[in-house]
Amino acid sequence: MTWKSILFSSAALGLLTIPHANAETVVNRAALGMFQPLTDVAENPQNPVTKEKVDLGRMLFYDTRLSLNRKVSCNTCHDLESFGDDGAPVSTGIHEQQGGRSAPTVYNAAIQIAQFWDGRAADVEAQAVGPVTNPIEMGMPDGDYVVRVLKSIPGYVADFSKAFPDSKDPITYENVGKAIGAFERKLMTPSRFDDFLRGDDAALTDAEKEGLNLFVSTGCTVCHNGMGVGGHLFQKLGLVKEFPTKDLGRFDATGNEADKHFFKVPTLRNITETAPYLHDGSVAKLEDMVAAMAEYQLGRQLSDADIKSIITFLGSLKGRIDHDFIRQPELPADGPDTPPAKN
Repeated sequence: MTWKSILFSSAALGLLTIPHANAETVVNRAALGMFQPLTDVAENPQNPVTKEKVDLGRMLFYDTRLSLNRKVSCNTCHDLESFGDDGAPVSTGIHEQQGGRSAPTVYNAAIQIAQFWDGRAADVEAQAVGPVTNPIEMGMPDGDYVVRVLKSIPGYVADFSKAFPDSKDPITYENVGKAIGAFERKLMTPSRFDDFLRGDDAALTDAEKEGLNLFVSTGCTVCHNGMGVGGHLFQKLGLVKEFPTKDLGRFDATGNEADKHFFKVPTLRNITETAPYLHDGSVAKLEDMVAAMAEYQLGRQLSDADIKSIITFLGSLKGRIDHDFIRQPELPADGPDTPPAKN
């Protein structure tokens, strides 16, 4: 095979940038079929998104009364003004207790294959109610107690009725999850990469295009693909080289031996803004994370220049936050029978 045929074959696969004077870096769009631009909302036929449901879900997301001591809300661990996480290796719940895994970003979560690192919740509706009754996170004794609290707040009685007009008993624990889930289904952060996927070649810089080409040719897209650039499959941590972790990952949820050390592949959207990394928050720098994934997942050693180039591309995945949509709303006042905080 001649060098010309090698050059042509590599370029056809989108694995090679062809430099020439005063020319932009070329990205083979035919090689980008594994990606899709973000939608405005992640629809769920079982939970249609309505304005009333979203407005209610936004209030519940910010309401610390969903925790036993009235100090923790969904937003505590998934800070919407900070790209949907808390920036800590592991999150702190009631009574300053710490969990065993890092809180992933809630942005773009609804498009993913499942929720939590081990995928134990099928969707954001199921995930939303999990932490509320977790004794480490929000500490409510059970769903019935949550319903009791909400039914004691007159404003919520009215808002649940608006959000679930066909329900004879609108305030249920399931509907708490549906309301928060509806809100989260619109927590999308479109980025310049989406603009590029839709045909705007100028949306990415030459350096970002070079990083994208390297991202593809290195093999990162084996796991990090789809609309979320990750989040669409489970993968073993330490696929080609054993990774130093005691966390059994998905096995904890399924009990299946084949699931040991498997985790949901994280989305790379906003990855430059959501350090630290991994299920345990043990990796502080994105440079180290990229190097580790190349080594343990692909069996490759990347140069510092290659790591820098890939991270330059990852910067184009930083999305646009709709600050009006996430602005904390005024919450309804307690009623005369609303339970006080408990320690």
